[in-house]
Parts: sequence; structure tokens; C-alpha cells
Amino acid sequence: MRLIVQPADGVAPILAAIKGAKKSVEIAIFRFDRKDIEAALKAAAARGVRVTALIAFENRGGAKSLRKLELRLLEAGIIVARTSDDLSRYHGKYILIDRLVLYLLSFNFTRLDIDHSRGFGIVTSDQPCLKEAARLFKADCTRTKYTPKVETFVVSPANSRQVLGAFLKQAKKELLIYDPNISDKDMLRILQERAKAGVAVRVIGKASGHNELDVQKLSGKRLHTRTIVRDGRHAFVGSQSLRGSELDSRREVGLIVRDAKVVKKLSETFEADWKGTSTKSAPDTSDAPDAPADDSDAASPKEVAKAVKVFKKELAPLASTVKKAVRQAVVKAGDDVLNDKDVKDTMKKVVKQAVKEAVKDAVHEAQDALPEKVSA
Repeated sequence: MRLIVQPADGVAPILAAIKGAKKSVEIAIFRFDRKDIEAALKAAAARGVRVTALIAFENRGGAKSLRKLELRLLEAGIIVARTSDDLSRYHGKYILIDRLVLYLLSFNFTRLDIDHSRGFGIVTSDQPCLKEAARLFKADCTRTKYTPKVETFVVSPANSRQVLGAFLKQAKKELLIYDPNISDKDMLRILQERAKAGVAVRVIGKASGHNELDVQKLSGKRLHTRTIVRDGRHAFVGSQSLRGSELDSRREVGLIVRDAKVVKKLSETFEADWKGTSTKSAPDTSDAPDAPADDSDAASPKEVAKAVKVFKKELAPLASTVKKAVRQAVVKAGDDVLNDKDVKDTMKKVVKQAVKEAVKDAVHEAQDALPEKVSA
């Protein structure tokens, strides 16, 4: 097991992992703007690696870019699945390489997270964790129920409240916590009880009503990770804060680790960050949008008809491109995808929605480009 520390380690470990894949890459994406990672995924598919991207159905302010990413990946022969909308958000981020190594990350695949934010990643070949990650990935790709079997693999809303509550209660001496927004009443009560029992509780980030807790703001970089070190021997690294929505209504993924070197490095990083903190609590920037949301009004039927007519020639190549992309993805995936009804159905839904959204974008672009022609 080893630890990735951001921003110090940068994008290199992720690129090396994808470039080293021999059979498969399975990646869960919430936010994504790294062209270098995209290029690595496409290159892996080109050399015969089965690449599957599970992409969130939505993120605040960035859904449009995710839909464009889906089309680009499909065109490169990458299998694309979109998460369901049964949970308020699919916020987990992880990569499975050849089903032999798991990269469990607290940071997104973005320049902001990798280059400018405090984040961590756990790299492990632990078999129970690998099997759980593979089960979760398949369940979310096929939109089927996931039931956890390993407590050290922490998944919201399946087991995170129970596992993280127990994890905090077991603290005897010290809790070192990175968290942008601790606000869940039950978790705050546990932390306050631990503090009253003599446990030194320090938080870099924000905690509501933290009378018994020592809370400070991270200085010099953006805080994005959710990490807890307990008594210098155990640690949690993941995507879920100790707040209600991330415990109960979103897909979040994390790991509890006992590796001495990893825990020591997390503790050392916390202590270094603590020395540079200020007393003002940090704002919650955990889901700050990468781009402003698209709140434009819908066009009138008359405007749409005129705009579609103008762009008729552009839409035909789009349909051809999508058909080609799906064909390439299926060919590269092999017979197992053709025989997997759930995966085929998911891909059909992704492509159908992507085409609709691409057409809608073309219509809006037509309106912007030809204001006089489409005005009433």
C-alpha cells in the first residue's frame, strides 16, 4: 500500500497507472478536465486495453462538460456508462487497473484538485478491497443495488454512517481530521464526547458548533480531502465529509487503512499543514463548480425550427460520429459486453441522451450565431 499526496505528487501517479494497464482500466469520474488523463485513457483503448468510464449523471455546474466527455470517450472506443439519478450525487472517484490495483482518491481528475488542493489517494492491491471496488463499479454501471461486504471499504449511503461512527468512537488519544464541512449532528456528538473524554480532536476545515473541538483553516492551498487519522495507527481516506448528505444520500467511497507508513505520512502531512493554519474556519468548497451552470432559457418552437434548419448539415455528421463511436466501443469491449444486457442498455441510454444534448447545444449555438435570422 502507498499514499498519493496532492498537490506534491501531481498527475504522474495517475498517468503511470493508466499507461501500465495491460488488460483493463475502470474509472469512476465526478469531475474531469485533465487532457493528459483523457489522452492516456484513449491511448490505453487504442492498444487493446478494455477501458470503461463510469461518469456521474450530474455535478454542480459541470454536467455539460461530462456529456461532451462521454462522446469523446465513445469515439475513442471506450465503454461509457452513466450513473443513475437515484442518489443526489455520485461523488466517488477511483480507478481499478487490471483488477489488480485500486487507486482510491479523495481528489477529482481536475487541475484545481490535483495541482492546487490538499488531497490524498490510497493505492492498494488488497484483495478484499479490490473485489469490493469491482462489485461497486459493476453495480453502479448497471444501476443495480450494491450491498457492502467489507467494513474497511466505506461506501455511502450503504455503510459509511455506521463504519465512520464506530471508527471515531474507538479513538483513545487523538483524532486528526481534514474535513471541509463537519455538520452531521450524530458525528459532531461523537467528536464532542471523545473530546470530553480526553481525546485531542483537531480539525483542519470547518465544524458546526465546535465548542470542544480545535478547528482551524488550511492556509496556502484549497482543502478538498476528507481524511481522519486515529491514534496514529489507523486512518480513513475518502470522498465523504461528516455531514448528512454525504453519509446518507450520495455515492461516496473511502477506505480505512492500517498501513503504518501510510498512516505516518498522513500524520506528518497534517502536522505540517496545522503549523501553517489560521484560526478562521475554512469555507466549504468541496463541490465548487468548475464552470458556471447553464441557466439559459429554452428557445421558442419557432426559433428552434429555424435554428435546426440552419444546422441540418452539421447534425447528420454528428449522428454518424455517434454510431461509429458505439461500434468502436463494442468491438473493443468484446463479446462479454454484447452479452451483457445491463451494460448494453446503459450505453444506449448514454448515447441517446448525449445525442439529444449535442443537438440542443447546436440549436443554442445557432441562436447565438444568427440572432437576426432567428428573432421574431
